[in-house]
Formats: sequence, C-alpha cells, structure tokens
Amino acid sequence: MKSDSDIKKDVEEELRWDPNVDSTDIGVAVKKGVVTLAGFVRSYGQKYEAERAAKRVAGVVGLANDLEVRLPGTDERPDPELAREAVMMI
Repeated sequence: MKSDSDIKKDVEEELRWDPNVDSTDIGVAVKKGVVTLAGFVRSYGQKYEAERAAKRVAGVVGLANDLEVRLPGTDERPDPELAREAVMMI
C-alpha cells in the first residue's frame, strides 16, 4: 500500500504531465488515500481533466475536487474606465 506522501507526489507528477491541465495553481493534499485538489484553474475543462488525472494514480481511494474556475479576464475593464462609462450614461 502506498503512503500518503507517495500518492501526493504521484498526483502532482500526473497533473504536471497532463497536457490538458495547467497545474501551476493546483495544490494537492492526501489523507488516508483521499486526495483533495485545491486552487485555481482557467476553465471547467481543466477542472474535469485535473480530477481525471488524479483518479488515474494508483492508491487514490477518493477525491475531493475543490478547484475554483477563474475564467480569463479578457472582458475585464479597470475601475476608472467603468466609472467614466457610468457617468456618460447618466
């Protein structure tokens, strides 16, 4: 039976290896074979793929996917720009 530290290391490696997952902001914790993924990903697809990658690791008996999706900020505008637009609408 694998130790929690071995499972943690293997899950982290699997996440780094998977081309569909950017593991930069993903943290991994393991207790009694149950893996918890926490942190942030940039799409729902990456959240799903991170979960699949963790489940592929031998010794994983359960998974809690606490990853938060932070969509890219292409439509975000700075506060001063929003304020100017709001004043123009009045």
